Amino acid sequence: MLMFRGVALVAAAITMGLVAGLFYAYACSVMPGLARTDDRTFVSTMQRINVAILNGWFAACFGGALVLTVLAAVLHLQEDGRPVLPWIVASLVLYVVMLAITMGINVPLNNALDAAGDPDRVTDLAAVRERFEAAWVRWNLLRTLACVAAFGCITWALVVYGRTGLPNGS
Repeated sequence: MLMFRGVALVAAAITMGLVAGLFYAYACSVMPGLARTDDRTFVSTMQRINVAILNGWFAACFGGALVLTVLAAVLHLQEDGRPVLPWIVASLVLYVVMLAITMGINVPLNNALDAAGDPDRVTDLAAVRERFEAAWVRWNLLRTLACVAAFGCITWALVVYGRTGLPNGS
């Protein structure tokens, strides 16, 4: 059981860290870079990113972080796992906040941007961009903060696990 607990925690931390890093990259480089482009480039690029990100590697990390964190929590429900459990639960709650923001706000914004159609055929690209960019960037920052905090909590869970979860406390 001890080995499974540790493996689940490490796997949850890795996948969650990758998701947090992805959102952080958008916040500090992708979106500021796109902010400096013209409307056609912005809309076209974001539409292409929205398609490209739907791949197995992303899905494995994005969904894996949730599944592995739940698994880690379940594996720590027994008395000897309880010192780690609050940090895992805090991480899970923060990750769910990120998921709610993503699914409730960012994905619908992505879908609306995609529904605008081919940028070569859109008559008012500035309006399409206006409806998307500021809101998407603002909510991406919030989901980034939630995901980074979740990563911090799961990382601290690993520290506590290392202090309390190993045989003889070593």
